[in-house]
Amino acid sequence: MKNQTDALIAASFKELAEKHPIEKITIKEITDRAGVIRPTFYNHFQDKYELLEWIINTEILEPVQPLIGVGMINEAFVLIFTRIEQDKEFYTRASRLEGQNSFQSIVEACVSKVLLGVMQDFSTKGKMSKYQWLTSERVAEYYAKSLCYVVISWIQTGMSISAKELAEIYQYIIKHSMQDIIEDTP
Repeated sequence: MKNQTDALIAASFKELAEKHPIEKITIKEITDRAGVIRPTFYNHFQDKYELLEWIINTEILEPVQPLIGVGMINEAFVLIFTRIEQDKEFYTRASRLEGQNSFQSIVEACVSKVLLGVMQDFSTKGKMSKYQWLTSERVAEYYAKSLCYVVISWIQTGMSISAKELAEIYQYIIKHSMQDIIEDTP
């Protein structure tokens, strides 16, 4: 029941966000569209930013966790970018959120948490970095920030390339050194 209500509230929010700036959407508008009362919203989410976080986690990140866990990284990126592309208008508007509850900070936190979980699974299997400073937390945050930069840049430039091509580009960037990329650039 909770997941159905969460999904109903999320669908309402996404529909509203396709027509209005997210900052201006009220909880009352969300609940009216969803056909629930305000206390129901607050039983599920603290605010609309927590709802946005739930959408990102549920619709984008949870489906890719198994892929990342078995090393299917490129497939995970294609799925992430495809899901964003399918909800282009919603994510275009969401990417404009700035300030304390910016889209960037919400996405970075969500991605970092997922990556940290995957990395901790590997570290329990005896794989540790030879550099003490290079903690799982720092690596997860680094890749979360880089992925977030790529996603937001892609969204804000109109998603002019396909999800598959973006995944190839991102894979290229993370697999090559800066020197490799400089030498490969015409």
